[in-house]
Amino acid sequence: MRRETQNVLLILLGGALVKIAVNGDYLRYVKPAQQPWIIAGGVVMLVLGAVAVLRDLVAARAAAKAAALESEAAVHQAPEAHDHVDDGHGHAHPARSAWLLVVPVLAVFLVAPPALGADSVTRTAARVPQSAATTSAAAFPPLPAGKVVELAMNEVVTRAGWDSNGTMNGRTIGMSGFVVHEGSTTLLARLVISCCAADAAPVTVHLRGGAADRFPSDTWLRVTGQVVPGTADENNSYTPDFVPATVERIAAPKDPYEY
Repeated sequence: MRRETQNVLLILLGGALVKIAVNGDYLRYVKPAQQPWIIAGGVVMLVLGAVAVLRDLVAARAAAKAAALESEAAVHQAPEAHDHVDDGHGHAHPARSAWLLVVPVLAVFLVAPPALGADSVTRTAARVPQSAATTSAAAFPPLPAGKVVELAMNEVVTRAGWDSNGTMNGRTIGMSGFVVHEGSTTLLARLVISCCAADAAPVTVHLRGGAADRFPSDTWLRVTGQVVPGTADENNSYTPDFVPATVERIAAPKDPYEY
C-alpha cells in the first residue's frame, strides 16, 4: 500500500472516530464510559496522519530541490551533452486497488450504521444479563412509591424471574423498548451490553392483549402496565407476560442499550 493511501486512511478513520464520539453515534457500538478512549484514539490517528503528510511533503520538496540543483550543475558542466531524458511516461503504476480500502472508512465517516434491533433478538435466544443468570431466588428491595414505577427492562426481567418477595405484584410498571414479532407473539425487547455491541444479549417481555400488535418490528414504545406473576421461568427464557395499560410510540433513544 502506498504511503499516500495509508495517510488518507489514518486521517479518515481518526476523523470518523472523533465524529461519532462527539455526536453520540458511538453509543450504537459501546458503553458511554468508552467515549474518552474513542476520542483519544481518533485524535492520535489524526495527529499521526497529519504528521506523516507533512513529513512526506517536506521530503518531496527537498528531493525536488536537490534534483533541480543536480540538473543545473550537469548543464553547466556538459552543455553539449544530449543524454536521453526521461519523458515521464514510465511503466510503474500505483496500486490503485489499495484506494478501495478508503471506501468502507469513508462510509463510516459519512453514515453511521444503525444500532442492533429486532433481527438480533430473533437470532439470539432471549436471556437475562449474566449477573442475574447465576442468581437464585432472592428477596429484592421494595419498589419506590408512586403510581407508575419506571424500571429498566433488565430489572423487570430479573425481578420477574428471581424476586421471592414479589415486589412487582400489583404494581404499575413503566418501561421502554422496541417491538419484536415472533410468529403471533409480540415482544418488547432491549439489548443489554457489558462492553460493546458484540456482546449484546436481549431481554424481552411478552405483551398481552394485542395493543402493540399493529406496530412493526423495531418500533420503539413506552408501555405502562403490570407483570403477570409466575410467568418468567427457564422454559420461556425468563420472558414474563406483561399486560399493558397504555402503549405509546416514541422516538428511538440516543442510547439504545441497557447495561
